[in-house]
Amino acid sequence: MNEAIDNGASGSPNQAAAQGAAEGGELNDISQLRAALTQAEENLRQQRDQYLRSAAELDNVRKRAQRDIESAHRYGLERFATELLPVLDSLSLAVKNGAGADPHSILAGQEATLKLLERAFEKLSIQQIDATGQRFDPAKHEAVLMQPTAAATPNSVLTVVQPGYELNGRLLRPARVVVATAPAGK
Repeated sequence: MNEAIDNGASGSPNQAAAQGAAEGGELNDISQLRAALTQAEENLRQQRDQYLRSAAELDNVRKRAQRDIESAHRYGLERFATELLPVLDSLSLAVKNGAGADPHSILAGQEATLKLLERAFEKLSIQQIDATGQRFDPAKHEAVLMQPTAAATPNSVLTVVQPGYELNGRLLRPARVVVATAPAGK
């Protein structure tokens, strides 16, 4: 009987139950592993799908931003051009009718055109730099001449030769100015 137990050819009902339980446990472990593998594969599929969707969305955002930049470059001056059209119309009319007009009407037309241009600049946030009497600022002013005088504070703007302009606080062109200096005798 010892031989039968050792060979496993025959055995007690307890041994058969234990062997069946071990095999059942292995089958249970295998089915749990298969279930875990199936779950992991499904999770991987979902993660990959989410990654691909995110990558596609990022690519779409990048392309949309590129189109917006191209559009801004292409049509960025549209508002500026629209504001300048009345000025062009006024100048065209002045040239067309200028030969037979009297000097007073020409001057009135030029003043009206200047006002149109000033309004267009105002709408576009283009501001003239007010430099007269201000302290010379090399960031906003370009000195074209230094003039000794006792009538003004040294290093202040005495005269504006050509006005400067800013667009939303950013310098477009510096004001060309004459700067006061102390007289030579002082």
